Amino acid sequence: MSQSSPYQPVLLRILHSVAALLTILALISGFWVYNTYDKRWGSLALPNLPDIQGLHGTIALTFLLLLPFFALYSFYLGYRRLIQARSFSQLKQPGQPVWWIAVHQFTNAAMLLATTFAVVTGRMMKEAWLPAGEINHPWYLAHLVAWLVVLFGLAFHLLLGAKVGGVPLLLSMFTWKVNPDDRPRSWLKGLRLNSSDPILKVIEIIVISGIVLAFLLPAFNL
Repeated sequence: MSQSSPYQPVLLRILHSVAALLTILALISGFWVYNTYDKRWGSLALPNLPDIQGLHGTIALTFLLLLPFFALYSFYLGYRRLIQARSFSQLKQPGQPVWWIAVHQFTNAAMLLATTFAVVTGRMMKEAWLPAGEINHPWYLAHLVAWLVVLFGLAFHLLLGAKVGGVPLLLSMFTWKVNPDDRPRSWLKGLRLNSSDPILKVIEIIVISGIVLAFLLPAFNL
């Protein structure tokens, strides 16, 4: 793979960096919550943090507030980085550069779906469950599954990013370099409002619907 360092749009770097930080913090604090109240599948000798569940909830809520913007960017500006109909034909060329790119696109889309699943299941949990020892609620178990999916998705996202573009691609998301024409007034350049790709449209509907549900369902106390 090419080792040349690509240029990433500033808006993408901002959204991606904040989303990455919040995802990592949510994974760490989420495990800490499990390690404090559950432990049925193993645990670590971590210090007891009295309000770890509240901290995890705050991080998750912050991520939820960011997710609509990140999702809209992904579908309308960064859609080339997501799975599309042609990605399936590229998968017929295993080992070739286009194959790795297609797998990376699949992983990016899977991360969007996984984080959406995580925020929906997390929003449906009650803070009183775990301190009371109620660790078998379906929403909590689903949230544990979501935690695992996001963890593995993040790992694959990083590994495939390194495979497709090497370390320069990974570092390009965190550089301070700004091109003269990459200013806020031009951030929406290349915006595509009407996608003709059916696969991408289905994923968009699922993700946007999930985000809406994450905001609305807790209000019904389900």
